[in-house]
Amino acid sequence: MALPPVLANIVAWLRAGYPEGVPQHDYFPFFALLGSQLTNDEVSAIAEELALEGNPESAAAIRHAISAVTDNNTPTDADVARVRSRLAAGGWPLAPLPTA
Repeated sequence: MALPPVLANIVAWLRAGYPEGVPQHDYFPFFALLGSQLTNDEVSAIAEELALEGNPESAAAIRHAISAVTDNNTPTDADVARVRSRLAAGGWPLAPLPTA
């Protein structure tokens, strides 16, 4: 099933931010960022799209990252900042980080 246009755009931005593919250590902060902006169903749809394109190890890492996020684990601020910066460089329209 084809992704809705908004979700297809997110996958395209992800590919632009990570043209060589998303490293496994960035899945967790990536899905944590998505989870703050999308519904669980939308995040799952993106994860399934990414899992279809990757190898079985990547698919397992994606599922593990989603489980970690939905279990209310949080990535480090440094991990989120690294992924946010990488996606912004690819044109991702992320809201600015809140100031303390």
